[in-house]
Amino acid sequence: MLPPDGDAADRFQPLRPGLVRLAYRMLGSIAEAEDVVQEAYIRWHQTDRSVIREPGAFLSKTVTRLCLDILKSARVKRETYIGPWLPEPVLEADGEDEMGEDLSLTLMMALERLSPLERAAFLLHDVFGLGFDEVAATLDRDPAACRQLAARARKNVRAERPRYAIDREEGERVTDAFFAASRSGDLTALRNLLAENVVAQTDGGGIRNAALNPLFGFRRVAGLFLGVARKSGGQLPTVLYKGLINGLPGFVTLEQDGMVQTTALDIEDGRIVGVYIVRNPEKLRHLADLAD
Repeated sequence: MLPPDGDAADRFQPLRPGLVRLAYRMLGSIAEAEDVVQEAYIRWHQTDRSVIREPGAFLSKTVTRLCLDILKSARVKRETYIGPWLPEPVLEADGEDEMGEDLSLTLMMALERLSPLERAAFLLHDVFGLGFDEVAATLDRDPAACRQLAARARKNVRAERPRYAIDREEGERVTDAFFAASRSGDLTALRNLLAENVVAQTDGGGIRNAALNPLFGFRRVAGLFLGVARKSGGQLPTVLYKGLINGLPGFVTLEQDGMVQTTALDIEDGRIVGVYIVRNPEKLRHLADLAD
């Protein structure tokens, strides 16, 4: 006989934020993460919970396996994705309570380059603190194999970890200066802001105009923003939000086409080394309220 329904909800809800964090890190999609956690809740509801000693371990295993199933098809989708793929942006206001702090966009992109099993082993052990015996039970691998998976992932991810956290005021200063320079086409200001080896990635998903490949170096990246300024006639978009986006300073704007766009900046030693722009409306649905 299953325990009463109220018991299922009462035991599940405290675990939900951590499960959403796990699913988002696995999938890079807020909508998919929430769908996975909802599916896990349904399965939890249908389970004889009286025999489950550790609900957290059971639900983490369920969420991880659901994510792995999605990633099998997601790999195929991303191979045919038009242009650079970036994770769905999480704003500080949306994510500070539920999503946790360690959601740097550069780290999310590093996770994307891992195999699904490497990503799962790394997240479960290094980020969420599960022992390798538990990781092995979740992934249906032996503990030694899971140690190797996590070690390979750790090596790849370590290089992407920021060397230091940027001061918030410094981040705001650079962000404000970049917004003004990039939208007005001020080449001199851009030269003072962008590192020589800066990289820009724009994710339009084939739905909105965006560069089809990453742009490397000051000349090409500055050229992108000079072109944007010319097309807009110097008209500034409405800023809907300014703050952290996946742990990086940035802003959300309402563009001339009436669509929302996010821009996140990776800053080192006062210079911008990475510009990450999400224009794909399918990845921005959760930000629609900002424009109301």
